Amino acid sequence: MLVFLFSVNPVSAQERYSLEGLVEPSETVELCSQVQGVLTEILVERGDIIKRKQVIARLDSKLEQAALELARARVEFSKRKVLRNEELYQKELLSVHEKDEMETELKLLELQLRQAEEEVETHTIYSSIDGVVVERFLSPGEYVGEDPIVSIACIDPLYVELVVPSEKFGSISKGAKASVTLELPKSKRYSAQVIVVDQVIDAGSGTFGVRLLLNNPDYILPSGLKCRVTF
Repeated sequence: MLVFLFSVNPVSAQERYSLEGLVEPSETVELCSQVQGVLTEILVERGDIIKRKQVIARLDSKLEQAALELARARVEFSKRKVLRNEELYQKELLSVHEKDEMETELKLLELQLRQAEEEVETHTIYSSIDGVVVERFLSPGEYVGEDPIVSIACIDPLYVELVVPSEKFGSISKGAKASVTLELPKSKRYSAQVIVVDQVIDAGSGTFGVRLLLNNPDYILPSGLKCRVTF
């Protein structure tokens, strides 16, 4: 009688385990203005998907626009002045000193023009990230001081934050793969990768932090949900 023995190696609890995590935006910013003033328009609403460098809002800039037009007019006049006097210089009817003074004056006016352009530009608020508008704090006509105008969250990629018991320290390494299941009806499993493993264990709770990167290119997955992460 022959007896066949089959070796079965089920995945042990140490090799495969799951932890509860929280899905969060990879970045959240509150956009403020560099200068104080009155809002003339806000071009986004809560829930809007926006791109980096997209115009978010504008402040009243009538005075700065007038200063800009004046600076441009002065530069144009100075250019014509230098051009007219070039012929006199060629005929030696204009000294080198006088020519240098006019060219220097033109350079100074061009610097003033650049400064005026920058002052106008500070009255336009741009997004610093790709993301979703979480909240709009102000409306057109309101005064802008140090308070934020809008809050924007980057949800591609998402971060999955874990609080891991200290006995698991050393079992999770940077670059490791894991599957993430969100607490949603009929939620699928998504692949994520460990990007941060804290090297300091919290003595009070006996835990350490782990962060995973979860790609979300189509913005299908929301942030702010609990999830189950399986290694």
